[in-house]
Amino acid sequence: MAKMTKKHKEALAKFEKNKEYSLAEAVKLVKDITYTKFDASVDLSVRLGVDPRKANQMVRGSVTLPHGTGKELKVLVLCTPDKEEEAKAAGADYVGLDEYIDKIKGGWTDVDVVITMPSVMPKVGQLGRILGPRGLMPNPKTGTVTMDVGQAVNAAKAGKIDFKVDKYGIIHSSVGKVSFDDTKLEENIGELVNTILKLKPSASKGTYVKSISLSSTMSPGIALDIKSITASA
Repeated sequence: MAKMTKKHKEALAKFEKNKEYSLAEAVKLVKDITYTKFDASVDLSVRLGVDPRKANQMVRGSVTLPHGTGKELKVLVLCTPDKEEEAKAAGADYVGLDEYIDKIKGGWTDVDVVITMPSVMPKVGQLGRILGPRGLMPNPKTGTVTMDVGQAVNAAKAGKIDFKVDKYGIIHSSVGKVSFDDTKLEENIGELVNTILKLKPSASKGTYVKSISLSSTMSPGIALDIKSITASA
């Protein structure tokens, strides 16, 4: 078992592990227990009462955070030549098709978002084993398979994030940076949580949201009171 650092012990001493804090309290606390020298990410983990092994209980979607994530996303657009200028004008970092498909097959995945068109999905589908596990596979449900590639690039650059429940029934997502002011973090968290609530599968029985935890890079997690989040929306 890893030895607990002095700073980690100090962080744990500043809050009660089994207490659920209001959204405002948790945001203040996560800043107070962050000791990294860099601008740490603030992350949300939402544990759902669903069985992700069943297709009718899969929870996935996308949301544009009001204040972005604080991270400059690298966007790849896999498209036909007639759409390349549109993608470039919208700010895509990489634009092309066959050359990037070959590059990805060779192991290159240095991007945060991949956007493509319906007509080239048969080619892009070959990359599923590489892009899928990294959460990069384009999907019509998240708006990353579209004819309007320019709008999709703009949305990604503006703070649109895709999320998907993992095999343990948990959604993990960045909601900003420690340097964000409290209100911006609260609004980002509220937007994400309320989007997840709207996506509750009809097949899901019992408690849908079991727990929510807020943390920063290398900090312990703080339990949130879900009522305080939905009330702030």
